[in-house]
Amino acid sequence: SAPHLALATLLSAGIGLPAQAERAIFAGGCFWCVESAFQELPGVSAAVSGYTGGTLENPDYQSVSGGDTGHYEAVEITFDPALISYRELLDIYWTTIDPLDQGGQFCDRGTSYLSAVFVLDEAQRADAEASKAAAQRRLGPGQPIVTPILAAATFYPAEDYHQDYYRKNPLRYKYYRWGCERDERLEELWGPQGD
Repeated sequence: SAPHLALATLLSAGIGLPAQAERAIFAGGCFWCVESAFQELPGVSAAVSGYTGGTLENPDYQSVSGGDTGHYEAVEITFDPALISYRELLDIYWTTIDPLDQGGQFCDRGTSYLSAVFVLDEAQRADAEASKAAAQRRLGPGQPIVTPILAAATFYPAEDYHQDYYRKNPLRYKYYRWGCERDERLEELWGPQGD
């Protein structure tokens, strides 16, 4: 698909990405927060905010936030599996979301803010199921995880102003995150979080 053409071109040319680069796609509410959780990890070469899982081609923020397209706000992570595994990314992912929430994430409500793991192949599906089971054991049987594991669909990068939002607008980003009580809820679920 067109959104992956640039990535494929970079990969084939060996520009800026390891030859064995792989992709992961996670939805966890506001894509600014998901992006910031993965962007700085060793082995991650890119974390791109975007939209996936819906019916409209080339969606934009306005159409997705309207709730009629079926898209999730998501992040496509490009990583070197020699430095960080897909399973390690998954184990981090669970602790960045509230997997018990069926209506969105934190203060963001609606279908575009639902959480989901989008798997690209059966190996990713197996890792995702195992990681989800481990997260469920950690939470205990009284708190069932509702985050689904879904087959990946076309990923559309979001508008430029959404990319690296936490870096470009650090004060607004921190205020948003604080206002949503995201970190408080994450600590309640998973214990103290590292910076």
